[in-house]
Amino acid sequence: MGGDEVPREARPGVTSTLVLSVFTAVLGSLQCGYNIGVINAPQKIIEQNYNATWLARHNSPIDLATLTTLWSLSVAIFSIGGMISSFLVGVVSEWLGRKRAMIINNALAFLGGALMGLAKLGCSYEMMILGRFLIGAYSGLVSGLVPMYVGEISPTHLRGALGTLHQLALVIGILIAQVFGLDSLLGTPELWPLLLGLTVAPSALQLVLFPFCPESPRYLYIVRNKESKAKESLKRLTGCGDVSEALSEMKEEKRRMDMERKVSIAQLFRCRIYRQPLLIAVVLQLSQQLSGINAIFYYSTSIFESAGLEQPVFATIGAGAINAAFTVVSLFLVERAGRRTLHLVGLAGMMVCAVVMTVALVYLERVPAMSYISMVAIFGFVAFFEIGPGPIPWFIVAELFSQGPRPAAIAVAGCCNWTCNFIIGMAFQSMADVCGPYVFLIFAALLLGFFLFTYFKVPETRGRTFDQIAAAFRRTPSLLDHEVKPSTELDCLGPDDNA
Repeated sequence: MGGDEVPREARPGVTSTLVLSVFTAVLGSLQCGYNIGVINAPQKIIEQNYNATWLARHNSPIDLATLTTLWSLSVAIFSIGGMISSFLVGVVSEWLGRKRAMIINNALAFLGGALMGLAKLGCSYEMMILGRFLIGAYSGLVSGLVPMYVGEISPTHLRGALGTLHQLALVIGILIAQVFGLDSLLGTPELWPLLLGLTVAPSALQLVLFPFCPESPRYLYIVRNKESKAKESLKRLTGCGDVSEALSEMKEEKRRMDMERKVSIAQLFRCRIYRQPLLIAVVLQLSQQLSGINAIFYYSTSIFESAGLEQPVFATIGAGAINAAFTVVSLFLVERAGRRTLHLVGLAGMMVCAVVMTVALVYLERVPAMSYISMVAIFGFVAFFEIGPGPIPWFIVAELFSQGPRPAAIAVAGCCNWTCNFIIGMAFQSMADVCGPYVFLIFAALLLGFFLFTYFKVPETRGRTFDQIAAAFRRTPSLLDHEVKPSTELDCLGPDDNA
């Protein structure tokens, strides 16, 4: 074990309170994933409902262009809601606290779920679109609040594994939505409102469980200056009667923060010491969304159809199952192999699979066996995504920053993630129409760029405290130097940065 890691004998165990708190928080991630996946299966049925609504209002069928616009808006408005709300994560989390913000955020989920579930009864596609926007806004806040809360309550030696649970819950939510959306279950003309309205179930469970979970002790002490409550929260989370060591670490961090101004989003961009970790945080989010994975998720059924499958929906569900399974693999590897290593392995594997997929789709008509190669490539692409680029960008942002700039950094990174999600969702079909099977070569080139960036610029954060990681950026411009030496955040704040 390196000298900068937490000694094994000082490591707190896993308590029932920690398990309950993490589980309750990631219910929001599950709901976010459910709403990503739920809209695809009932597309034709919902479009028929839009047509019936239009016919009732205008006494004529809806034209194809208007129907396409309404459906595209129904899908894309989810990402727009996420883009807007993710930028508010820093403000909301500091104002309300991590736990209370997640509780209040459920109001958006209940309102959005009700609007979507009652859209058919109300004969209103406007209700559907507004509901999707609200559930997107809910998901945007979840994508920042959950990794922040889980990262702050987790012991250092478990922070990576527990941070991966956000992504695991998200992909399980996608898989549940895919299964429930089958026409043999809820993907029917009669039951699709229930399919969409079920999104309120995790919110209801979360509201029941959160009163039994503590607030983040780092928030309580460093932000709110409530030492006794922070100490009580630490005792519940660690199961230890003596939490003086963890408290002294937070006291040192608070002492430094009290000597400097609060870090806003604008200051995050201006201060020199934050530029490298912010660049890494943003590029890692880009590596997740611009890897091509959303293209696979959004258009997996059509891709499997082009590969010659008679029942492509089941292959899509199979990809979702692989998605969840390899997130579990990442959960067990992240504290052994490290974040940087897993991210590099994931990017390299996805790049190879993208090239193989392109070759298979190009020769599909001439070589029928290529349909199986393309399926293997898609499954491999999904598996490698969940080893690294899927889970790691979400929680490494919280690791790269100390308590002061963390909310602003998570807001910026989350907004970048949702913006790219929206762009890929809107642009991929046009790209595929122009480039044909060669479209995945674009993603292969992007993956190569992200691989090189990660290799040369991204540090390993496994086993380090938040302060040690921040100190590494303060002491050296070379991020491949993994040695960590003591430093303070004040070192970076010259007159220009505080002006």
